Amino acid sequence: MNTPHTPLLANPVLERLKRGELALTLMVRHARTVDIALAARTCGFDGLFFDLQHGVIPEHEISQMAVAAMNMGVAPIVRVPEKDYAAALRMLDNGALGIIMPEVTTVEDARNSVAACKYPPVGNRGAFGGWAHFAYRSVPAPEARKAINDATLLILMIESRTALGNIEAIAAVPGVDVIHIGTNDLSTDLGHPGELAHPDVLAAIERVAKACKANGKFAGVGGLYGGDAAKALPAVVKLGARFITSASEWNLMLAAGTQRVKALRALEP
Repeated sequence: MNTPHTPLLANPVLERLKRGELALTLMVRHARTVDIALAARTCGFDGLFFDLQHGVIPEHEISQMAVAAMNMGVAPIVRVPEKDYAAALRMLDNGALGIIMPEVTTVEDARNSVAACKYPPVGNRGAFGGWAHFAYRSVPAPEARKAINDATLLILMIESRTALGNIEAIAAVPGVDVIHIGTNDLSTDLGHPGELAHPDVLAAIERVAKACKANGKFAGVGGLYGGDAAKALPAVVKLGARFITSASEWNLMLAAGTQRVKALRALEP
């Protein structure tokens, strides 16, 4: 039986990954209300991927949507700007269940990310109390911090040739949960801009997946939304990718809107 002091915290994305299933996230760049959490759950997404790196949504609005998502059974995960550990801390303290750290290229980058995002003894995250994660009820600090560590995903993005060269060492860093391949930037750095399904890109994904498997980490991939890129998804999943950025809210709205208009135009006399 749960007592008032028993931490109750679950991360649906992490639970999927632990079962070896695909964890599907919806990228949010423009939506600004908590309705997106309800829509994501209705669609069957496991998580929301809030983009502070390229998006323009203020942190306080992401926090509101994150708290709503968490209480709807959808994991709120935030991509912060490059090496913005302060933003990562604010988002984690105010509703996020995961941080995506872009442009990780070295072991030092990976270790700094762990230090910022995980409580001791795993990292060195600063102390905080009154978590939305526990509905603001009082939970003893040791229990709360352990529960949050256990439920918080640290996702490092591999987006360059240099990062790929260090992948085995990066994947070996304790406290890292997911290595996520940014196919757009990686394909560009490999000399194949926009060719997200190029053999060199797929070979890079395979190398990352092998490094993840060898070190007990999960592999992820983003950017494979449509066209030839989407056709590469079955191969990528077969290679071992399990954390999948599925689409953005605009991708889905434009696709559905285009299909609807086409169907209605076909009815014209």
